[in-house]
Amino acid sequence: MACQDFATFSAAQARLIARLHAQSGAERWALSQDALAETLHRSTAHRFPDGATDGEVARYLATLHVEDLALATACRGGNGAAWDHFVLDFRPALYAAARSVAGDAYRDLADSLYAELYGVSNAGEERTSLLAWYHGRSRLVTWIRSVLVQRHIDARRATSRTDQWDSDAESATAGRARAYASTPDPGRAHAVAIAQDALDKAIAALDARDRLRLRLYYGEDLTLAQVGRITGEHEATVSRKLDRVRADIRRQVERLLRAEHGLSDAAIVECFAHAAEAPELHLTRLLSRAEDG
Repeated sequence: MACQDFATFSAAQARLIARLHAQSGAERWALSQDALAETLHRSTAHRFPDGATDGEVARYLATLHVEDLALATACRGGNGAAWDHFVLDFRPALYAAARSVAGDAYRDLADSLYAELYGVSNAGEERTSLLAWYHGRSRLVTWIRSVLVQRHIDARRATSRTDQWDSDAESATAGRARAYASTPDPGRAHAVAIAQDALDKAIAALDARDRLRLRLYYGEDLTLAQVGRITGEHEATVSRKLDRVRADIRRQVERLLRAEHGLSDAAIVECFAHAAEAPELHLTRLLSRAEDG
């Protein structure tokens, strides 16, 4: 089954497109229904390159983050108000993510990516905005994090290739080569980003006492007995409640990965495997938000 052309897609999904346009807040950016429909069609073609039934397409469209998709579309179209909103709401998160993966070099990494999002090369030449590759399957901030991590990985790989010519650092280069041989691919970077997003939401939804135990045990590396003295509980009780909340978090993360990102059971297992080995997945950062109240 071939992928539908835009006219066929628009006719088949007309009512849903109208609803998604209203839901997305596209009018805030003076974004027409046709402009959003083109973005939805591009996303659908990316998801179903070999074609899909009208029902499958409709179910897919209903899962998209259409507010973020409308914002990205408006930004690509050069809407000033949309870019102002993007800078205020997303640039701080971009810098925070860059700092977490690049340390002191975070500004160069973040600014370089921001230029790509805006559609300008490092040499100042105009080109297609990186936002053209955002399809709305994850939140925009999650997608930006995954792209940023991949940019950092690419830069490290390039550095590794250059360093391999340094004969005075042969042993260090060999160590780096082994490290980069296992460097995650773009799919892994996306898996880590969506796992981070789901984990963020799962922990935010917890009871304050549960978050406190997690923060003390994992974030501050206290023993069960030390946590119990702070919470007024026996260490066996602390252990039992930590086991329960870990199971709750896993169930919630699995639910979010299915509902918001369309992952199958096998894909969730693979996502967890990537996340378990990811230094850029920040459990301690999330737990540091868990105050008593």
